[in-house]
Amino acid sequence: MNVSVLKFGGSSFLNPDDYGRVGRHIADRLAAGENKVVAVVSAMSGTTGNLKAVMLDVNKEASPSNLDAALAIGEMFSACLLEAAVSRLGIPVTSLNGYCLGIRTNSDFGRASVEGVDPRPLSAALQEHDVVIATGGQAIDQSGRLTMLGRNSSDLTAIVIASILGEHVCEIYSDLPGVYTADPYLVPAAQLIPEIAYGTIAQMSRHGAKVLHHRAVDYAGRHAVAIVCKSLTSDGTVTGTLVTAHGNAGSVTVARDAAVISCASLAARDNLRVLLDQHDISAICIEDNDRAGLCIISDIDFAMRLVALTSTPPVSIGSSTAVTELDDAMLRVHLDGDYERAIALARQIHERMYPGAVAEPFGSRPVKQRSAYSSLLIRGNNAPGNPE
Repeated sequence: MNVSVLKFGGSSFLNPDDYGRVGRHIADRLAAGENKVVAVVSAMSGTTGNLKAVMLDVNKEASPSNLDAALAIGEMFSACLLEAAVSRLGIPVTSLNGYCLGIRTNSDFGRASVEGVDPRPLSAALQEHDVVIATGGQAIDQSGRLTMLGRNSSDLTAIVIASILGEHVCEIYSDLPGVYTADPYLVPAAQLIPEIAYGTIAQMSRHGAKVLHHRAVDYAGRHAVAIVCKSLTSDGTVTGTLVTAHGNAGSVTVARDAAVISCASLAARDNLRVLLDQHDISAICIEDNDRAGLCIISDIDFAMRLVALTSTPPVSIGSSTAVTELDDAMLRVHLDGDYERAIALARQIHERMYPGAVAEPFGSRPVKQRSAYSSLLIRGNNAPGNPE
């Protein structure tokens, strides 16, 4: 069965009309001769944060399994909206959520790992429908409880689905057409990378690049699924980066809320690092005033749960902005408590890597947008207010 697997991130859905726009794109693909389409969707931009804030308003100690069940609502609602948009066009369509996708995980709620897949639910849905909408970032554990694969993990769902169906290409749509040498929202001179290797982009992701989820890239590499990064614009589709086994580029990443953990001794730090390594969490060793420490840039919420379970608690836990420069010969992390100063440093490093580079021709420096409709479900007392 020839199936196109497309993933649409939260930035693809800034308002309800965007579901119609994505629906029309899917219809155009079918009209052009493609056989079947699976569209994996994220929650509307900002929804997950609102849902989490409401949960923590009710109970600051809400269990991880309780949080997963609540946060999954965002993707479920998004899938329902896209199903409605596609159905309106007269196309046979259905949607599948984490309970019935056929993806099984362990019970590490908040950041569960894929342990097995069952292709039958997807295959059956595709036999009866031209389009299947799948909720991103969610699955079930062996007890049938809903689990989340981590924040921004819809990429992983899409790659897993492509692998389940035997497809060797997965298209990832976001607000940017591809992978850049830096975040163009922060570094206007960032350059588009036409082709990049799985290992390179996974390392960038682990150090703060948000264009692709690192565990999705790792899974794609293991199962030989090429990733095509795209953007759906008012002028059509823009393709920017192909992720395969080839390609490299120097880059600068910025992670605003990196966790900085100070340990009482080198032994305590080493024990903690072993624990984090066992759960595939990257931790960078740091030395600060003769005190051993670690810096964690990705999967921070899950890492903090692991840290809380250690027999030797850290001396302190703080946050900082981590600026990471990556190239063939070097991985260097700079920590700065001042965010604006960290951005300035990232721009300086990028200028050194790419002297004379200018902004890409797609326009002036882009502005990161958050959906004004993200509180369609609910908004907590501590959730950020909607933009005007």
